[in-house]
Amino acid sequence: MTSTPSTKTSIFLMLGSVVLFAINVLLIRGLSMHFPAADGWVASLFRGVVGLLIVGALFQGRGFQLTHLFTRPLLIARGLMGGFGILAFYITVVHLGAGRSVILNLTYPMFGSLFAAIWLKEYLPARSWAWMIAGFSGLIIFLGIDFHEGTNFYDLLAIAGAVAAGIVVVLIRQLRHTEHTATIYASQCFASAMFAAWPAIGPTISLPTSAILLMILGAVIVAIAQLWMTHAYRTLSVARGSSMQMLLPITTAIGGYFIFGERFTPIELLGAGLTLLATWQVIRTPAPSLKPATIGS
Repeated sequence: MTSTPSTKTSIFLMLGSVVLFAINVLLIRGLSMHFPAADGWVASLFRGVVGLLIVGALFQGRGFQLTHLFTRPLLIARGLMGGFGILAFYITVVHLGAGRSVILNLTYPMFGSLFAAIWLKEYLPARSWAWMIAGFSGLIIFLGIDFHEGTNFYDLLAIAGAVAAGIVVVLIRQLRHTEHTATIYASQCFASAMFAAWPAIGPTISLPTSAILLMILGAVIVAIAQLWMTHAYRTLSVARGSSMQMLLPITTAIGGYFIFGERFTPIELLGAGLTLLATWQVIRTPAPSLKPATIGS
């Protein structure tokens, strides 16, 4: 996974990662319904530990550089930002609810596009910005969010997590020049495991074997999704890649419809359609010309 994929392959990888991320979310949701101890902290711990094991097993001696996780500043920053973003998302899901927290988290494509324009010179035409905002508006309609409650600490934490996620996708784009896909992903795994270790150890011990095996399965699924997404960013701009990730709540909702019997109103379906259309419009926009990036070794 060191060579640069074609744009078409990258689009399929990114869309495939959305499907796998949705499967992981549905699996964790089902587990938490039956085993309350299988919360976001536990999921984050399994994500980190299993991800590191997968990277070590598949890529040791084939590009993965463990020492780079502790010696390369950009990799350290990618890990810390990614770990913080994951924890911020899980914490805000508990305190704000899934809908409000997901909407706030999904402002990250706009932050990422802004940072990419400043750092990587991936400038976007006004048309692409308009479609990104339209896609975000569609998600608000689809999830039926009511923001009349005002802003609180957890709203600000969710936005901080979105800013971190925006920085992460820019760091991935920058790191693609010098680091293997597996090393880039491993930086997040290590940080996630470290952040979640203390609060997750106790609940993990209390889980039955069947729940632990399913948590491992979920971690394997999300590891594949992360590797696909990271590899896709070798070709896709931040705007195109992150816009496709805005399909995640819709994909998850489709699974919820068939698995958990969730139902949606016509106006919610209209919002979903708007997001799908906006995402397609951003994807089909010609990739911006990239300024070659250089990173010191």
